[in-house]
Amino acid sequence: MLHQPLLLDRPFPVQVFLAVVVPVAFGILTGYLLGTSEVGYLICSLLGVLGGLAAGYDHLGADQGFLRGIMGGAQFSTAILAAHSLFGDTAKADVPSPVVLIVAFTILGALLGAWGGALRARGEKRRAAVAA
Repeated sequence: MLHQPLLLDRPFPVQVFLAVVVPVAFGILTGYLLGTSEVGYLICSLLGVLGGLAAGYDHLGADQGFLRGIMGGAQFSTAILAAHSLFGDTAKADVPSPVVLIVAFTILGALLGAWGGALRARGEKRRAAVAA
């Protein structure tokens, strides 16, 4: 992955945007697509889950990435359900019960976030070794 600043090194408004606004907004889009397009919902769901990997890369270590993934996955999945309820369309894709959906996206987000954080920590160690 490209070298990017850690989340905590960014200005506070950017931190809020990346850690709260992005997963909620993408969850709203995905929830809307759940009622309009099965393919669109599935693509956005996959991209949203993979976003956990990128979000984890904003942190130095698997533990920090894991926590970010938990929050992002919970926000993303809750926004999917809220938006789908708000728009009121019949689901075009098969989805599990709301509890299963939230738990599944939260676990996937946590695992991918931890992986992203671990990749970032490994990359930083390599950069430090090369610089030394």
